[in-house]
Amino acid sequence: MLDQYTENENELNANDASEPQDSVEEVKPSETTDETPTEEDSKKLPEEKDYSQLGLEELVVELKSLVGHFTAQEIKKQVNGIRSAFNKQFGELLAEKKQAFLDEGGDSIDFKFTSPIKLEFNKLIGTHKKELSDYYSSLEKQLKENLEKRNQVIEELKTLIENAEPTTMYNKFRAIQNKWKGIGPVPKTKYNDTWKIYHFHVDRFYDLLHLSKDLREIDFKNNLEEKLAIIAKAESLHNESDIIHASKELQELHRKWKEDVGPVAKELREEIWQRFSTATKVIHDRRHEYYKQQKQQEHLIVDEKLKVIEAINSFDTSSNKTHKDWQNSIKQIEKLRKQFFDAGKLPYHKSEEVWQQFKAATKKFNTAKNNFYKGEKKKQQENLQRKLALVELAESLQNSEDWQTTTDTMKKIQADWKQIGHVPRKFSDEIWKRFKTACNTYFDRYYQQRNAVSSDQQQVVDAKKVILDELKALGKANKKAVVEILDKWNQAGRLPRSARHFEGKFNKALETILAKSKIDKNEIELIKFKGMIDGLVEAEDFRKLSSEQLTVRRKIDEVVKEIQQLENNLSFISNASDDNPLVKNVRTSISDFEEELELWRKKLRYIQDVQ
Repeated sequence: MLDQYTENENELNANDASEPQDSVEEVKPSETTDETPTEEDSKKLPEEKDYSQLGLEELVVELKSLVGHFTAQEIKKQVNGIRSAFNKQFGELLAEKKQAFLDEGGDSIDFKFTSPIKLEFNKLIGTHKKELSDYYSSLEKQLKENLEKRNQVIEELKTLIENAEPTTMYNKFRAIQNKWKGIGPVPKTKYNDTWKIYHFHVDRFYDLLHLSKDLREIDFKNNLEEKLAIIAKAESLHNESDIIHASKELQELHRKWKEDVGPVAKELREEIWQRFSTATKVIHDRRHEYYKQQKQQEHLIVDEKLKVIEAINSFDTSSNKTHKDWQNSIKQIEKLRKQFFDAGKLPYHKSEEVWQQFKAATKKFNTAKNNFYKGEKKKQQENLQRKLALVELAESLQNSEDWQTTTDTMKKIQADWKQIGHVPRKFSDEIWKRFKTACNTYFDRYYQQRNAVSSDQQQVVDAKKVILDELKALGKANKKAVVEILDKWNQAGRLPRSARHFEGKFNKALETILAKSKIDKNEIELIKFKGMIDGLVEAEDFRKLSSEQLTVRRKIDEVVKEIQQLENNLSFISNASDDNPLVKNVRTSISDFEEELELWRKKLRYIQDVQ
């Protein structure tokens, strides 16, 4: 309580003299607040999280659990955190989608990307913004009304002092005090002046109260009870596990002590103020320790994130030459990005700095990646032009009937196609379908004509069916009959491809007859061979004829080597007498190979004779 007061309200001392000055840090009262107190029974507001760890869908779920369920001002911090995390992630997703669009040959001006999750997010943010705007409009109006009410209370107090009646003034003063306490906050710009003016007149009232000792003692007693209750509440906060909540509660207690409760008896002021200061210091010490530990943890988080940034900066992509190489690098960078976000939430004063370093590091990698894929895009465009040229060539040949030349060309086109790399995805299916259709059209026609049986070929088939029946009817046959049938078979002509299975039937029937007779199989084999060669000569199939000659020469070389190996083995046998079973077996094998060699040599001479 001021011992004296001045009539000039503009010269007021801002200090409340009801408590002695102390070194204990006092929590400043909040003139206005964005937080609306809720009852203990109301649903508890979720704590702010590290939203950078959540995916887009999880962020929207989190946002939905807040918007419409709590007042806009209660969830402002949480919504801002969610919005920041969502915008960062969606921005990265948008960049990836755009790059993929460009890699596929798209034009930047044509890029569009919509997402249901983004639309839902925007709707929720819009709802929150409107609720917040409505709240601030209402708050501004309420603050002005509160200011008017407090000014009215000040006028009532001034009137009470000027028209003081000892018998009633104390009760009226208490009523004015209660009315003052019941009025909410005022605009911040008006708070100090309003508070000073009110307490200036409160001090004037207490000066008047000195005239009535009884009333003054009653007031001191009431004030003491209220301040003791405040102290008890402050001391109970020592057991509060949530130090942030305890600090906010303590802040409110200091506001009540300063604004709502008057002085106590002079001899008790130092004692109760020390109790309150001691209770306050316990909370302050805990809060300082909490922030100290938090700061240490923040240092660890910053260090961990800087290590990740350094790893990304030093990531070597110089050896990346293929799409697979880059995909492996992208996976490794994604692991580092996850490590960065998993490290924890950055302190506010470091957030922007570290985030910019992280963006710069990832940008360095992304630039190298994008340069590679730009080169790939250029290559794909070149590949597209090369494949289009092949498509057009294949389409121009698909109806050709120059079978020999066109078949070779089409096979070369197919081989060239396989050597050309990827084309832009948006054109891949289209040109492949065109190419496949052209190739299939030609080769379907090619195989159809090759397998088609003409009337002349059908006569060959019919004739050889008759000859096959004659062969089957021989039963046991002599050499002359078999040779005659072989000659007839060879002279009947070449079977078409679709009827080649008759060759197998004829050979099987011939083997059955030879097994039952004593006819020389090699002689029959030579007759069959000569017939086949004659057919090739007649058809002027010189490529096949040359191939047969190479086959015969290779067989001669193989048999000669077998004979040489057997003769060499014979030289190593210590007992090489003719009665040695091993020697007999080797000599028999040599004799068989010599007969086979003679047959192959006859075949070679025949081929040479007809050429």
